Amino acid sequence: MSSEYELTIGVVERLTYHSAESGYSVARFKTPGNRDLVTIVGSFPNIQAGQTLKLTGIWREHPKFGQQFQVTQYQETKPATITGIEKYLGSGLIKGVGPVTAKRIVAHFGFDTLDIIEYSIERLKEVPGIAKKRVKMIQEAWDKQKAIKEVMVFLQGHGVSTTYAVKIYKHYGDESITTVTNNPYQLATDIYGIGFVTADAIARNLGIAPDSEYRYRAGIIHVLGEAAEDGHCFLPYMELTEKVVERLTIADHQPLPQVITKLIFQMAMDEELVMQGHRHHQFVCYQKPFFTSEQNLAKGLHQLLSRPVVVDKERVIGWIDKFTKVTGMPLSPQQRQAVEMAATQKILILTGGPGTGKTFTTRTIVALWKAMGKSIVLASPTGRAAKRLNEMTGCEAKTIHRLLEFDPRTMKFKRDADNPIEAQSVGIDEASMLDLFLGHSLLKAIPKDAQLLLVGDIDQLPSVGPGNVLRDLIASQQIPVVRLEQVFRQAQASHIVRNAHRINSGQYPTLESVSLSPRSDCLWLNAPEPEHGVQGIRELLTDVIPKLGFDPAKDVQVLCPMTRGEVGTRNLNAVLQELLNPPCQGKAELFRGGMKLRVGDRVIQQVNDYNREVFNGDLGVIAAIDNEEQEITVQFEERFVNYDYADINELALAFAVTIHKAQGSEYPVVILPIFMQHYVMLSRNLIYTGLTRGRKLAVIVGTTKAIGLAVRQVKDSERYTYLQERLRLLFA
Repeated sequence: MSSEYELTIGVVERLTYHSAESGYSVARFKTPGNRDLVTIVGSFPNIQAGQTLKLTGIWREHPKFGQQFQVTQYQETKPATITGIEKYLGSGLIKGVGPVTAKRIVAHFGFDTLDIIEYSIERLKEVPGIAKKRVKMIQEAWDKQKAIKEVMVFLQGHGVSTTYAVKIYKHYGDESITTVTNNPYQLATDIYGIGFVTADAIARNLGIAPDSEYRYRAGIIHVLGEAAEDGHCFLPYMELTEKVVERLTIADHQPLPQVITKLIFQMAMDEELVMQGHRHHQFVCYQKPFFTSEQNLAKGLHQLLSRPVVVDKERVIGWIDKFTKVTGMPLSPQQRQAVEMAATQKILILTGGPGTGKTFTTRTIVALWKAMGKSIVLASPTGRAAKRLNEMTGCEAKTIHRLLEFDPRTMKFKRDADNPIEAQSVGIDEASMLDLFLGHSLLKAIPKDAQLLLVGDIDQLPSVGPGNVLRDLIASQQIPVVRLEQVFRQAQASHIVRNAHRINSGQYPTLESVSLSPRSDCLWLNAPEPEHGVQGIRELLTDVIPKLGFDPAKDVQVLCPMTRGEVGTRNLNAVLQELLNPPCQGKAELFRGGMKLRVGDRVIQQVNDYNREVFNGDLGVIAAIDNEEQEITVQFEERFVNYDYADINELALAFAVTIHKAQGSEYPVVILPIFMQHYVMLSRNLIYTGLTRGRKLAVIVGTTKAIGLAVRQVKDSERYTYLQERLRLLFA
C-alpha cells in the first residue's frame, strides 16, 4: 500500500455503485497500456461510463475487495479514443443520443465528434438517420448540459449530487447559482430529496454563520416539518425549542434555548408561524397552513352538520325492507341503522373491522341514494381503492385528487367552496387515510346541500400525512357514527379475518405452518434470523406459492415494517428483482444513482407528482426504457406515464413495500416479514393493517417473539392534533 499521492488517467468502463445522496462511487477504470481494469473509489457528483478522468489519489488494499485507487481529486477531460467518445456520448449524457446513435455519429466524424457538436452541430445532419428535428433536440440537450455542468461545478464542493443538481437547474434555471448562494435553505423547501441537512451544509460552506438568525428560523420551520412527517399538526413550544436546539447543534456551536424560544415568539408575531394557547401545553406552535386547515376543517364540518336533511323516513324504511327481500341479503341491526342514517344525516361515519359488512353496507347505501334520485360521486385516496370501490358499488369511483381536479399550474384543486363538486351525495372509502390537508380540501369542495359518507377502519394505521382525521372525528362525539362489530359467518371462515380481530383485541394470532396443502388462508413460516427470512421468502415465491395456484410475479406483495435491514424493503427489492424479473437479452436496463431498473420491474411512486397525476403509493410496472430519449415509461393501471431520467428518484422498486405504503390496497397474497430487527416499528395496528391487505392468502415470516411484541405494542399514534377539541368547542 502506498501512502503517496499518485496521478492516473483513464476511462470509466462501468459503474459498480453510485449513491445519488453522497456521490460515493465505485467504478471500474481502464488505464492506458493495462489490460486489466482497476477499481476506483471516491466521491463523484457526476460520473458516467465513457468519461475520461484525470485522477489524484492513493492506492489502498481493501481486506475484502483487494487493491483500489482511493480518489481525492479528479478532473474530466475529453475522451482520447474512438471507443471512449462513443461511450461518453451514448452514456445517457445527452437526450436524443443513445448507444446506437452515438456509434453512428462517431463513425462519421471520428476524433472530431465533440468539436463538431460544440461548434458545428448542424453538420450532424450528415449522419444517416439524424434529421433536422433530432439535431435541434441534441443541440438543446448539449446546451442544457453545459448549463447544468456550471451548476454542478458550483455545487460539487458542497456535496450535492448530480441528480439534485439537475433538479435544481430544472427548478431555478439560470437563477440556480444565485438562488443557492442567496438562500440555500430554499432548496429544502423547493427540491424533493434535498433536506435541511444538505441545505445547512451548503450554507456553512458559503460562509453563513451557525448562529445566524437566518439559520435558526430555517431550523424552526424544519423541525415543525419533521414533526409533520411523524403525523403531528403542531408541537408544544417547549418541545419545539428542545428539538431545534438538538437539530442545530454542531461541533463548534450549540444554540441557547432562550434564544430559540424568543425567536419562536418573534416568528409568531411576524406571522411566520402560529402560536395558540393549549390546556395541556400552555402554548403550541403550528406552521400557518396546518393551523388554517385544521381550523377551517372543523368549521366546515360544523356548517355542513348545521343544515338539516329533509327526507320521508317511512319511504326509506320501506325501500330497505323491499331491497333486502329482493336481494335475499338481510341487514344486521347495525347495518340497517347505517343505511337509515345515510339517508337522514348530513354526515355519517361507517367504521368496522374486516368481515363486519362495510362493503355490503356501503353498496346498499349507494343503491338507496340511487333510488332516491340523488346524484352521486364516489372516491378514495388511492387508485387501487377507487377501483375496488367501483367494483363494489357499480358506480364510477375516482381518486380524491382526480375528483377535486388538481391543477399543476396553480398547484391547487380546481374544486373548492367557489366551484364545488356537482353531487348531492358523496361517498369516501378508506377514510382512515385522509390526512389534514386532503380532508380539508375535500370538505371545502362538498356542496352545502350534499350528504357525506366516510367509510374506514380506524384500527388500521393512520394517514401517512399529518393529522388523524377519521379518529379525531369519531373521538369528538359530534359526528354521527355507526361502528359495525358483528363478524358474519362467511367471513368467520377466513383465518385472516379471525386473526385480524384476535390481533386487534391483543391476542396472539392462530397460525398454521406453511405447507403445500394448507387448511388456512393465514400461514406462518418460522425463520429464526433475518437471513433465514430472506431465504424463506425466496422459497415461498419459487416453490410454495406457485403450487398453491398463485403467480409470484403478479399476485404476491411483500409488506415490510421498515425499509432498512436484511428483511427491509431495500434489500428484499434487490433480492426479489433478480428472482422475479431477472435480466435477459433484449430486456432494457437502467443504472442510475445507485438504482437498477429494468423493463418489467414493479415500482412505486414515492411523492405526489401533480403534473403527471401520479401520487404517493401508486404502484406500476416499467413498460419501456428509452436511452435515446432518456425516458422510462411506467404503466399505472390503464395509464402510461413518462419520466425523464432526472425524475426517476420519484420511483422505487416495489416487489417489497412498507405496510404504510400499502394502505388502501389489497393483494391476492401478502407476505409479512416480522422480525425483532424492526422492533421500533412493530405495533398492533401495523401487523393488523398488513395482514388485512391479503385477500386470499397471508403468510407471516419471522419469529414468535417479534409477532408477540407487535401484538402487545399499542401505538395508537399519539399525534399532536386539536381537531376533536375544535369540534367540541364549535358544537358546545
